[in-house]
Amino acid sequence: MAAMMAGSRPMRHQQLDLRQFIQDIPDFPKPGILFRDISPLLRDTSGWDEVMRQMGELCKQLKPDLIVGIESRGFIVGAPLAHSQKLGFVPVRKPGKLPGEVIGIDYALEYGTDRLEIHANVFQEQSRVLIVDDLLATGGTAQASIELVKQAGGHPVGCGFVIELADLGGRERLPSDLPTKSLITY
Repeated sequence: MAAMMAGSRPMRHQQLDLRQFIQDIPDFPKPGILFRDISPLLRDTSGWDEVMRQMGELCKQLKPDLIVGIESRGFIVGAPLAHSQKLGFVPVRKPGKLPGEVIGIDYALEYGTDRLEIHANVFQEQSRVLIVDDLLATGGTAQASIELVKQAGGHPVGCGFVIELADLGGRERLPSDLPTKSLITY
């Protein structure tokens, strides 16, 4: 059946409230932390379809050549998004997880440092890259991933997150001229 009858307006998609699929888990992974769990969202096909629809709209707007997913839940978001948009997928991994030649970046955590890596030869000249993850918190991992993509020869065109914890200020750590979309903000 056609979505539009002669002389009528196109039907608009009613956006699904994704918050209903997020489970709050207190004191995980340590006391005082309220963990926002996407597991119920992953189990619900209508909720996950809405995530892919909204992230797909971001892809249509930014026109990336590739999707980069940040280990590990960024893989859960990025791989199906890349598939649905007919784009390639590139993982950003923790050290020692990628075979062959890699480029790495060390970045600061609240207590200590961490490292991310990407394949050295993964991008064509200035490939347009959308970086995705499940969560934007303090922004350190996303910021490091942006720099890593640049070092590897990619051109970041935006970031997409399922959840953003706005009080932690992660968005402020990302380049102000880089489009950043979060589907749910707490």
